[in-house]
Amino acid sequence: MGIELRKLAVTDGTDIYEMLQELPADENGFINRAAGMRFDEYQEWLKGKVRESEQIGLVDGWKVPSTTFWLIEDGRPVGCGNLRHFLTDKLLEQGGNIGYSIRPSDRNRGLGKTLLSLLIKEGRKMNMDKLLITIHNQNAPSLHVALANGGKVEKTTGERTYVWIEL
Repeated sequence: MGIELRKLAVTDGTDIYEMLQELPADENGFINRAAGMRFDEYQEWLKGKVRESEQIGLVDGWKVPSTTFWLIEDGRPVGCGNLRHFLTDKLLEQGGNIGYSIRPSDRNRGLGKTLLSLLIKEGRKMNMDKLLITIHNQNAPSLHVALANGGKVEKTTGERTYVWIEL
């Protein structure tokens, strides 16, 4: 079967739900809002995520369109990633275009590098020129993944490293 990137859908079921329950709610800046939700709440959350991917422009002056993807290995969800379609000034400082996480039970197998590579391909399909990843300084594995995917460090602050990937 191999590895594939699948776009979030309102029909996503218990396999995705269970993965999201395994992922931390907040880890290195990646926020998993579905953590701790009941299954019925998760189903409503999926509908909201589909709306986010279809919106145009800013909502509430700061929220940009974003698309969520699942990394599937041999039919099993092992990771998730979000791709923001464009950035605001605040997201240039604190968020970037891409956020991703690998299921804890599937880490240290190169899946983060694969997931980021596939998210970059999606950015190209959206005609994006470059992607920003803001990485918490203590998250050395994520920095390694970004650099392995062609990222270039723009700057480092006391809290984050800013990595751009040219498309």
